[in-house]
Amino acid sequence: MSKQAAASGEEPAGGPGGLSPEDRYADLVDELLGVAGVTPPAGGGGFGRSALKFRNKIFAMLVRGQLVLKLPAERVDELVRAGHGVHFDANKGTPMKEWLSLNAEPGLDWLPLAREALGFADAGRNVTGER
Repeated sequence: MSKQAAASGEEPAGGPGGLSPEDRYADLVDELLGVAGVTPPAGGGGFGRSALKFRNKIFAMLVRGQLVLKLPAERVDELVRAGHGVHFDANKGTPMKEWLSLNAEPGLDWLPLAREALGFADAGRNVTGER
């Protein structure tokens, strides 16, 4: 159970361990905030309000209950072909080449993919969080 779900006393349904997408994302945020240069979601309104940023570059966000990641276009295409998600379109009708909206697969671990996105935001470096 996520820290947020434990605090509320609720047992959400959905992802690994029964976590909701919001709880999974909150746990992801908690995990990645320890990486130098990563800032938490700012809240408010508009595009990117739920976004995790690395040096002011969005690399992960929760949109309509789905994790959205910025990855190299080839990697996004690979994940789409494997059935793990679709190109994110920000409700504009035009799929974005470097943005992936993940399917809500309970067994898919978000952290490794979020670390890939963080590495891409950091000019292609492999970011493990262990600095």
